[in-house]
Amino acid sequence: MIKKTTEITITTEYITLGQFLKFADIIGNGGEAKSFLAQNEVRIDNELDNRRGRKLRGGEIVEVLGQRFEIKR
Repeated sequence: MIKKTTEITITTEYITLGQFLKFADIIGNGGEAKSFLAQNEVRIDNELDNRRGRKLRGGEIVEVLGQRFEIKR
């Protein structure tokens, strides 16, 4: 079940999925991104994606581990 939406504010044009996972405290460091994405389902705007270099921009919704995040710029 998805809980409330948490807003993640970025000051740059985009943030990569790997950076986002670290920034949102889902993983401890960037080196964990590849294995995390291989083992866990991540949805961006309701589509599965496991590319750690995927660029996330303002307005996109990320769902991971039962949590929902909205990227704000």
